[in-house]
Amino acid sequence: MLKVGLTGGIGAGKSEVSRLLVERGAVLIDADRIAREVVAPGTPGLAAVVEAFGEEVLAADGSLDRPRLGSVVFADAAKLATLNAIVHPLVGARSSELEEAAAGDAVVVHDVPLLTENGLAPLYDVVIVVEASPETQLDRLVRLRGMTEEDARARMATQATPEQRREIADIVIDNDVPLADLERRVKDVWAELERRSQASRPSPQE
Repeated sequence: MLKVGLTGGIGAGKSEVSRLLVERGAVLIDADRIAREVVAPGTPGLAAVVEAFGEEVLAADGSLDRPRLGSVVFADAAKLATLNAIVHPLVGARSSELEEAAAGDAVVVHDVPLLTENGLAPLYDVVIVVEASPETQLDRLVRLRGMTEEDARARMATQATPEQRREIADIVIDNDVPLADLERRVKDVWAELERRSQASRPSPQE
């Protein structure tokens, strides 16, 4: 099994890169998706979040109001740390379960937004960083995700710098390009991942 960490700033386009890798055969473990699952209604995770932040972070249907919670924690480093202390262990445990369920010769891609910030690079055989300019990130967050510019800038400010990400990167993917160029780059990256995966497999015994 080749364990790949995929990361990048919010709005850099990791989701598109992960989609293209899955098309080529990767097994995807999406930390953001798992983070939503572990705070779904009725879970211990949601109960812990409500205990920490109050019922005002709940929507009318009892689910987590993620935009409201985000506006609270991304403006306060201590509150963000409290949220991370609740959610990250739950995400880590579920990610490990999914990884263990993958085939032994799989290329398993962990999409982890805060890989750099949380010092997780040593957990992976290969770290891929997806990059986009701050202007592109801001545009995507406001135009495609419906964030206010203030919220978008606040979230970007809590994350690692491009330089910090490059320090832990084995492969960098520029996503300030047309989709056709991105597809070609991901095709090349997949070929490299397959090469590394095959090289890491033990030789058959004679």
